[in-house]
Amino acid sequence: MSYTAITVAHDQGLATLTLNAPDKLNAVSRKMIAELKECWEALAADGSVRAVLLTGAGRGFCAGADLSDPDRGKEGGDSGSALETFFNPVIRLMRSMPKPIVAAVNGPAAGVGMSFALAADIAIAAKSASFLQAFARIGLLPDGGSTWFLPRLVGEQRARALAMLAPKISAEQAKEWGLIWDVVEDGELMKTATEVARGLADGPTLSLARIKEAMNRASGNPLSQQLDLERDFQRELGRSEDFKEGVLAFLAKRKPAFKGK
Repeated sequence: MSYTAITVAHDQGLATLTLNAPDKLNAVSRKMIAELKECWEALAADGSVRAVLLTGAGRGFCAGADLSDPDRGKEGGDSGSALETFFNPVIRLMRSMPKPIVAAVNGPAAGVGMSFALAADIAIAAKSASFLQAFARIGLLPDGGSTWFLPRLVGEQRARALAMLAPKISAEQAKEWGLIWDVVEDGELMKTATEVARGLADGPTLSLARIKEAMNRASGNPLSQQLDLERDFQRELGRSEDFKEGVLAFLAKRKPAFKGK
């Protein structure tokens, strides 16, 4: 598919999705979010894609919604309609797609840009990156799922402070609080994130999909129900070719060759 506000590159099961408005620090226009929705749908349905790496072009990851976008006026000032039509479907697609997503946060991640990073399965940031829940600064509340992600990741007090006080925090602080997985030197970010994403793309994709689904369901399940879910998923995975290959490779002390079957 052809896009203008984003780019997508494919390499042996790994898709790299890049937000491509570097002159605006990849602020999200209506065109960009529409392309993102279409792209995530396509990546989820593409059997050749086993993992996705998400990043931003230039010196920013994503500066949030593009408040200067002339298309914003088409909702008639209804910000909720914009979320329902454009942004919420993207977050739902990211969380539900049965493939791991790695975010390489290469610069500022603000507003919904921070939500994109939190919606990924694993986020790795450059040392110069920063994170900001900017919504209260313009009289809104965090969206893109951030009111759901933040308390689960950092606890109620920190989540409320991040949302209400809107401080900009460093990548190191984000790692210390558990918002992201790791921080690396700027020049090492894409190499490190690509290696992680490549490892996932070459991994046991059935297992990874079930891990992701189980984690998603855990927040709404009581322990007894989650134990039943683990039982059912483990039964399914135990019959897979990947499990057989994993055991054989372990016994033979060699690297497994997973096929996602």
